[in-house]
Amino acid sequence: MAGEGNNNNKNERKPRLLCLHGFRTSGEIMKKQIQKWDDSILQKLDLVFVDGPSPAEGKSNVEGIFDPPYFEWFQTNHDQTVYKNFEKCLDYVEDYMIKHGPFDGLLGFSQGAYLSAALPGLQAQGVALKKVPKIKFLIIVSGAKMKDIIWAKPAYATPIQCPSLHFLGKEDFLKPFGEELLECCINPLIIHHPKGHTVPRLDDQALEIFHSFLDNIQKLTAEEEEQSNVSNDNGHEMSATIT
Repeated sequence: MAGEGNNNNKNERKPRLLCLHGFRTSGEIMKKQIQKWDDSILQKLDLVFVDGPSPAEGKSNVEGIFDPPYFEWFQTNHDQTVYKNFEKCLDYVEDYMIKHGPFDGLLGFSQGAYLSAALPGLQAQGVALKKVPKIKFLIIVSGAKMKDIIWAKPAYATPIQCPSLHFLGKEDFLKPFGEELLECCINPLIIHHPKGHTVPRLDDQALEIFHSFLDNIQKLTAEEEEQSNVSNDNGHEMSATIT
């Protein structure tokens, strides 16, 4: 699907996120899943949804619930220790970010969360996203660490520096692996929910945590833009003086 985002208020720019969907779903499906969240959350964000680079190579678990087409970001062997077409996936994401960005952060679910959580480290190591601005924050729903050592080694070589918010479901089969991912992050915020492998609705406690996270992100984004504007102004003044 084509990328789709919310309109920004020029006086208070919303953080812009690239949303990476789950395994064998789509950007359109993720857009519907995210609609479970309260409007007070969604109104603070500029969300852009994109399909993965590869058509689904097998049956989707959401058949009969959501309409096709279905996509995936990359393929794996049976125990998910060897990835296929992962470099193609990285190039695809970077190309999309160049054409439709800049983006402030990533929001990922399931396979899209695996990918989202790995990208800051891969970017920091110069392995991926070399041509786009640094990822400033992550929202990870049902995520986990990558297992392919070729990509996992650089992805987690150093702690994930950017702020991150993680959703952990009590009945989610990925919960133990999501907890392992937390160990790679600096001061991660966590929203616990009673459901399984899904994008959950937000109760009052989750809303409070989510709003706190987004308020901090908005503040950081505004401060970085102010510093960038000051640097640009100083550069223009110096150029004028030299001329």
